[in-house]
Formats: sequence, structure tokens, C-alpha cells
Amino acid sequence: MKADFLAIGKELPRNKDLPQDSHKDEVIRELDCSVIEYLHQKILEKINSDVTEKGFSELRHFDTSRGVFTEGGPVFEGAGIKSKNHIQICIRNFNCIKGFLFPEIL
Repeated sequence: MKADFLAIGKELPRNKDLPQDSHKDEVIRELDCSVIEYLHQKILEKINSDVTEKGFSELRHFDTSRGVFTEGGPVFEGAGIKSKNHIQICIRNFNCIKGFLFPEIL
């Protein structure tokens, strides 16, 4: 991706901090998002190229992707667990969604 961006004179996106984020977690993840989208685009291009040339491709699309984010300060002194740790899931193929529910709030 870096080489492709350099070749067209485009600057790579950057992850950024929110001004009020004292932990400097770079939670505006423009670079991370661009890298993932770039990867999926390259896979799609290769699949299409294979199908055109050979009639099939051994590559497959990713249906989902998952990211683990460690953010915020430690929850206690010396902890590796941060106060804003979380996992994000991206469903790229909506056929993978069999249903959803809304939890009851007490």
C-alpha cells in the first residue's frame, strides 16, 4: 500500500488522537481502516483477475474481520487491561448475519 501511494504521489492516511484523549490512543484510525480496505480491494482484484484468466480463483473473500483495540489507561496499577479495551467486528458479507437481538435493559 505504501509503495502504491508513493507511486501516485498520495500521502498515507494517519491515525490521530482526539484532543481530549489524555492517553494518546490514536482512536481516529484512518490508516488502520485504509490498510484493511486496501487489502480487501487487492484480494478482490486478484480473484477477478484469476477468474478472467483461469475461470476460477483459489482465493476467497473474507466474510468478516475483527479488530482488538487496547485503549484508555490501566484499570489498576500495573494492569495490562485498559479501561476502554474492546473488540470490533465488521461483517463484510451480510449473508453471515442469521439474526440479531436487542438485550433487555433492566
